[in-house]
Amino acid sequence: MKAPVIRVIHCGLGPIGLEAVRLVLTKPSMKIVGAVDIAKEKVGKDLATLLGLSKPLDIVVTDKIEELFLKSPADIVIHTTTSFTEIIYSQLGQIIEAKTNIVSSSEELLFPALQAPELAHNLDMLAKQKGVTILGTGVNPGFVMDTLPVCLTGVCTKVTRIEAQRVVDASTRREPLQRKIGAGLTEEEFRAKVAAKKLGHIGLLESVALIAAGMNWKLDDITETIDPMMAQQEYRTDFVTVAPGRVAGLKQIAHGIKNGTSLITLDLRMYIGAENPHDYVKIEGTPPIEVTVQGGVAGDQATVAALVNAVPLVIQAPPGLKTMLDIPVSRIVS
Repeated sequence: MKAPVIRVIHCGLGPIGLEAVRLVLTKPSMKIVGAVDIAKEKVGKDLATLLGLSKPLDIVVTDKIEELFLKSPADIVIHTTTSFTEIIYSQLGQIIEAKTNIVSSSEELLFPALQAPELAHNLDMLAKQKGVTILGTGVNPGFVMDTLPVCLTGVCTKVTRIEAQRVVDASTRREPLQRKIGAGLTEEEFRAKVAAKKLGHIGLLESVALIAAGMNWKLDDITETIDPMMAQQEYRTDFVTVAPGRVAGLKQIAHGIKNGTSLITLDLRMYIGAENPHDYVKIEGTPPIEVTVQGGVAGDQATVAALVNAVPLVIQAPPGLKTMLDIPVSRIVS
């Protein structure tokens, strides 16, 4: 028997959200039944207009999600709004109350119990009560520096330490990411924004926590440092100009500490002009494993793919707030 078409609502129509729309439109197994965004310039427009398509999709963007659910019931919401559990908590609550599953790109939602344990508990209880599932995923966090290392340990008899490094040439990435890593700032401006928690990659701490949970390692502490990568020459992208001596991006390193030793080290470097982009995972154990993805996994494309490919897995999963440790290995869907 042919499976029913999955009805999808998109919540959040920024760069990632719109690319998720484009991908869902190519999937015969899915149908878009609604779109939500709070931006006034998007509300009331046909979704096709935001995508630059010539033929209307007959999906009008709304900022009233509760009314949308009454008019257009859905099986799942692809949620791509912001990074922080505290901010999206009410959004998720509205979706859960409508008895609709959620897959989200929110970085903290990868392992929400780390930053907001009480909110995570509430979401889990509400989701179970309403019979729906919530999952946070993406490429990083969500795959390269957390799920992939855990999967690689599946062929080991013993693991003593896990290390991952991701080097990204940020000139190939979207404007919000280039701004988020501080490209073009002075070092003083960079450090001030880091101190104010207005700059840096969100989710590295969650990646450490996910790995630790997957390995059943009880850590004493999770630490993180964020430092600038300074430009030695001028770089120009479609969005920023980086003069020599200005910040090209960041080096962000997180450690999972046990008994004074780093059992988990995650080294993320995202900057304009980065040479030799790659993803690297090292498992110290029996047998030892080292894996390198030359060029690295393409961030924006892979994040969209991770969200869309997780859709059927989330729908099939038991109710509750889940992590990537709780669902089957993801794969491409048609």
